[in-house]
Amino acid sequence: MEGFDLRAALSCSICMEIYKEPMTLPCGHNFCQDCITKAFDSPREEYECPECRKPFQRKPKFIRNPTLKSIATVCSYSQQEQGAVGIFCTYCDLPVPARLSCLQCELSMCDNHMRRHNQKVKHTLLPAAMSLDDRRCSTHNKTLDYFCKTDSTCICPSCFIVGDHGTHLVEPLEDALERKKEKLRNIQKELTLRRKDTEERLQTLQMSRAEIQKKALQPVETVITFFTDIRKDLEDLEKNILHEIKKQETEHSLPVTKLIQTMEINKEQLSRKTCYIQDLHNMDDPLYVLKEQESNRDDFCDIKDGEELGREEEIKDLHGVRDLDVGPISEKLKTLSDIITGIRNGVYFEEPIDLSLNLDTAGQNVSVDEGGKTASWSLTAQNYPETPERFHCNQVLSHESVSSGQYYWEVETSDTGDWRIGVCYPGVDKREHSSIVGGSKKSWCLHRCNSPISLPCDSNKYPGYLVIHDDAYTHLPHAVSCNRLRVSLDYEGGRLSFYELCDHMRHLYTFRATFSEPLHAAIYVWDKLHGKGSWVRITGAERR
Repeated sequence: MEGFDLRAALSCSICMEIYKEPMTLPCGHNFCQDCITKAFDSPREEYECPECRKPFQRKPKFIRNPTLKSIATVCSYSQQEQGAVGIFCTYCDLPVPARLSCLQCELSMCDNHMRRHNQKVKHTLLPAAMSLDDRRCSTHNKTLDYFCKTDSTCICPSCFIVGDHGTHLVEPLEDALERKKEKLRNIQKELTLRRKDTEERLQTLQMSRAEIQKKALQPVETVITFFTDIRKDLEDLEKNILHEIKKQETEHSLPVTKLIQTMEINKEQLSRKTCYIQDLHNMDDPLYVLKEQESNRDDFCDIKDGEELGREEEIKDLHGVRDLDVGPISEKLKTLSDIITGIRNGVYFEEPIDLSLNLDTAGQNVSVDEGGKTASWSLTAQNYPETPERFHCNQVLSHESVSSGQYYWEVETSDTGDWRIGVCYPGVDKREHSSIVGGSKKSWCLHRCNSPISLPCDSNKYPGYLVIHDDAYTHLPHAVSCNRLRVSLDYEGGRLSFYELCDHMRHLYTFRATFSEPLHAAIYVWDKLHGKGSWVRITGAERR
């Protein structure tokens, strides 16, 4: 039937889409279930069909239409498969999607009819097409069975025999197809190789980007720690200076405060006596007035002239004390130059230094591994030969020393036993007890105590950290978080800092000193409980 629009016939007049769960009204018109339900949702006196406007006295019953639903489902499926226009099987009564088209018969067929089509004669079957006109020669109306290589176009037999292509290079369409496919295979192979090469380059670039990002992230913790230290130093300096100013203010104002208190007492007494005299003056009884004046005469003038003169001298002296003593303030402000020096040096100037332990300095109960990286406490003596450099305590120094620049190294430590890490001058007397790192003016250290009897460890703060210099120790508030630490040394800036290297680098403490000799890394290990001893290993330092 010409002009019949199947889609329009299968569409709901409310939503204008193909029926979904079609329902029929008593008047015979169909609508989607959701559409008609919403249309009749609100109660009213009279209902009417949305299409023909037929009135209903009461809300009508909706009747399911399974036949229409099946047809609508097929139509909807074909629309999805073939697009809005659709290509359907020529033989089927209902709109069933076509799979192939016959070039000779100019028919489109579904899977069913395709199997039964011209089984005795081999026809050319193509993917379903709306029109087969482009498969025929526009001049001779014959199928295009040949390919003209000269003009790169498809032609029919008549074009080759009697047409313009008689003198051209012509080949069967199948041969041209195979040649084209071979060319496409070669192109595909080349594209595959190029894609593989591109993927490899992309992977390399992604790895490079990841490495760049990693290197960009590494200094973040160091920078944060660096500026945290600066802020802390500035805050401490500010507190110290303000405390000094407040202290001088209190000292200078104390005499004035005392004198003010005395003068206020005198003022109160004078006011009281003035009122008394005024009351006495207003009395008319001569005997009473004369008697009271005689008996209280000394009370009226109990401030002697000498005392008044002395207080005047005190007030004159106080007027001369106006300026604070800037000496202590200036001395504290010198710390600011150290902070500025630290800023100028910067964390980026720190370089990792590769350290190895000097076996000739190791105490008899210190075991050093072959690589010179690990110092361990040993219950038995190692029977080292006596040398002038050897310590009489459980300590060992590094071969390398620092006399300028900014360097850092990292260590890993044991969970058991107690240890100290730090720096010391090589000239320390190795036979004395003060030769233990931190035990004299020539050494500085971080001490971790794992037992309450490891004096001077506070039994309430173990395991915990102490910092020691000149045998004076300070407990740190930080709880032990991990066994990896960094030691940073700025020789000219006079800064020796210790950090924990957990998930984030955490600053523990910074010594400030003026270094005058080369500094060697020092490690001290032992065990106060005579159990498993401690060890310290120098690890490869990495920029963070």
